[in-house]
Amino acid sequence: MKAKENYFDLVYQVVKQIPKGRVTSYGAIANYLGLKSGARMVGYAMNASHSDPEVPAHRVVNRNGLLTGKHHFPSPTTMEERLAAEGIKVENDQILDFEVHFWSPNLLDQEI
Repeated sequence: MKAKENYFDLVYQVVKQIPKGRVTSYGAIANYLGLKSGARMVGYAMNASHSDPEVPAHRVVNRNGLLTGKHHFPSPTTMEERLAAEGIKVENDQILDFEVHFWSPNLLDQEI
């Protein structure tokens, strides 16, 4: 279980860096961390993060900008509501102008 916790902690560190009004994908996080387990494991970490209010899990979506994790929030509309509060428009569970709102974790390396 300890390896799983460390993996989740790495994911959470990246997710906490996503600026308000921006989103990233499960795969982008996995690629940034060089984790072979990939996007699915990032999804598992996001599903387990809801007890930590400092992890903005609503900012992590699938590679097409779909709110695939919305059922893991307190209500099916919570994820969309949180994104809307940050100025991100969603229609039919799809982020509008996804490419405009997309944030790459690789930007962390450029900020150092």
